[in-house]
Amino acid sequence: MNSPLAERIRPKNLSEYLSQQHLVGPQGSLTSQLNSGMLGSMILWGPPGTGKTTLANIIANESGRPFYILSAVDSGVAAVREVIEKAKKSDTLFSTKNPILFIDEIHRFSKSQQDSLLGAVEKGWVTLIGATTENPSFEVIPALLSRCQVYVLKPFTREDLDSLLKRAIKEDKILSKKKITLKEIEALIRLSGGDARKLLNILELVVLSVKEEKVKITNDLVMQKVQKNTVLYDKTGEQHYDIISAFIKSMRGSDPNAAVYWLARMIEGGEDIKFIARRMVILASEDIGNANPNALLLANSTFQAVTTIGYPEARIILSQCAIYLATSPKSNASYNAIGEAQRVVRQTGDLPVPLSIRNAPTKLMKELGYGKEYEYAHNYEGNFVAHEFLPEEIKGTTFYKPGNNPKENSLKNYLKQLWKDKYDF
Repeated sequence: MNSPLAERIRPKNLSEYLSQQHLVGPQGSLTSQLNSGMLGSMILWGPPGTGKTTLANIIANESGRPFYILSAVDSGVAAVREVIEKAKKSDTLFSTKNPILFIDEIHRFSKSQQDSLLGAVEKGWVTLIGATTENPSFEVIPALLSRCQVYVLKPFTREDLDSLLKRAIKEDKILSKKKITLKEIEALIRLSGGDARKLLNILELVVLSVKEEKVKITNDLVMQKVQKNTVLYDKTGEQHYDIISAFIKSMRGSDPNAAVYWLARMIEGGEDIKFIARRMVILASEDIGNANPNALLLANSTFQAVTTIGYPEARIILSQCAIYLATSPKSNASYNAIGEAQRVVRQTGDLPVPLSIRNAPTKLMKELGYGKEYEYAHNYEGNFVAHEFLPEEIKGTTFYKPGNNPKENSLKNYLKQLWKDKYDF
């Protein structure tokens, strides 16, 4: 039986590897490591189908090291230890080329599974290469992360995917037997969601479904052949991003029914519950903010709870939080405030801190005027005194403009009462 197209044309060396020139180009950081022979443990972080597994294979081949593979989906602590023992035996006392242990979807490893890797990585029994589609800062334990360099793989560009399609048509032993013309590729790219593996699978499905020797690839042909084969929800493809977008926009738009529907779509599709909860934490601050500060507390508690509970009960907690966020008053004032402040910082550069609010731990600093004329708020009535805390060049600038909701209207009145004419809302 023939292997899938993506496997048949998988690159075997760096010269065949597509894209990621910041890593494997002439000046790439991985290129220099391979050339020097000094290869450290690493995490390859990037979207699905961007060549993480392929790159790990190439690194092993070009470095001439033994190569061991584990999938985090079906490997436990015992499997990890077994592979480490094999790796130790394959290594020699005088060899600098210790074996490579590649772990696909390392973000799915539990803390105990990741802990079991620490000793082997630290003592150099193996060089770890982990692949993940999730942010390693959240999914990899700090002790292991500190021992690895994180390399980010960028999504394929349209030009990259176009080149990949042409290469497959020209070089594959099966597809090259047909006369294939790429008239339109928009549908192929859209259905693949930028995932190179999925792109090639769709191309093969379409080509092999046409009995004639000549095959003209058009958007209509692709949709006709693929539409009934597409899944309801692909948590690694385009719908992953479309549905989380619909979920977020439904909560932002105060529609709890739509929010629960899109949540159910993700749950039924097996979406990572921490990914869903994390996005709700962001929304609680970005779209609700001080209109209801409790939203952030509940969203953060939800993240912690679902991480502990897991499926299927986690769906109840996610639903409660989604409905709460959807029915909460909205404000993006905090989001706008930091955005405007960052814009001013980029525009004005490093403005000096006013002398009056600088720290003055030494006699010299005090003589230079550090902290002079600073007014301690608690020495005044109401624990407040009008003082300028911004640099002279931007004094009086208003970044935070409270939203129009009961909570922030109260904040608005409070600020006006304190600052009088300074805050013109």
